[in-house]
Amino acid sequence: MKRIRITHLTEYFYRESVQFGVHRALMRPREGYDLHIVAGRLLITPNSTVRWLRDLNGNSVAVITFNEPSHHLRIFSEVDVDLFDDELIECHVDAEAKSFPFEYPASEQLGLVPFRLPSYPLDELLLKQWLLHLYQPGQLVDTLGLLRDLNTRIYEAFQYLHRDDPGVQSPAETISKGSGSCRDYAVLMMEAARHWGMAAQFVTGYIQMADGQHGATHAWTEIYLPGVGWQGFDPTNNKLAGDEHISVAVAPHPAQASPLSGSWTGPSGAFQSLQVSVQVVAA
Repeated sequence: MKRIRITHLTEYFYRESVQFGVHRALMRPREGYDLHIVAGRLLITPNSTVRWLRDLNGNSVAVITFNEPSHHLRIFSEVDVDLFDDELIECHVDAEAKSFPFEYPASEQLGLVPFRLPSYPLDELLLKQWLLHLYQPGQLVDTLGLLRDLNTRIYEAFQYLHRDDPGVQSPAETISKGSGSCRDYAVLMMEAARHWGMAAQFVTGYIQMADGQHGATHAWTEIYLPGVGWQGFDPTNNKLAGDEHISVAVAPHPAQASPLSGSWTGPSGAFQSLQVSVQVVAA
C-alpha cells in the first residue's frame, strides 16, 4: 500500500467579468478495492454551489453552479488516496478467453454492448488495414500477448505530442498524422480492441511519474477480460496500468470523460488564458 497526494489546479482568466454557466468537474478518483480516498477538498472561485452525483458510468461528478460573475475562474482539487497493489496474474484470465478470438459469457454480453460498438465507425477501413500487421483474421493467438503487442505498436509507431487543444483525434487522424497525445493513443487502442470484438473504454485520470517529477493528467484504455475484469493498458508509456495510475473517469466515448466542461457568456474577446497545474506525489 502507498499513499499519494493529487493536487489539480485549473484557472481561466478573462479580460473582464463574465457569467459562468453550470460546470461539471471530474476530479475525484474512482474508489474501489484498489484505491481508497483518505481526504479531499475542492475550492472554487468565484462563489458557487456544488452538488455531487454519479453519472451513467459510475463516475463522481461535481456539478458547479456559480452565484456571481467574475474575470477569474479557479478550481482547486486536493485528494489523498491509498493505493493497493493488484498486479495482473495471467492465470486469472478465464480459460475460454486465454486465446483470441474468444466469446464473452452470455451473462455479460448485453452489458458490454456499449463498449464493443465503435465510436468512430467511419475509421473502420483504415483501422482494419493498420491492424493487419498485428493480427490476421483466422489466427489463434494468445489474448494478452496480442493486447501487449498492440500497446507496444502504438507506443513505437507514433510520435508523442503534448496537445492542449480540447477533444481527441480520431483513430484515422492519429494514423495519418503519425502523432498524438495520450488521449489520442487511448482512443486508438480502444477502437482497435473494439474492432477485434473486445469491450474497451476510455479512461482519464492521473499518473505518478518518477522521483523528482510532478506527475500529470493522463489517459489510457481499459479492456474487459473474462476472469480479470477491466484491465488498463497505457500505450503512451508501453505498460499495463498499475498503482501509479489513478483513474478518475471511465466512459465508452472520450467526450463523456472530460475533466471539466461548462460555458460562459460575455464579450467575444473576453477570454484571456488558461493555466493547469497538476502534482502527484507521495503523501
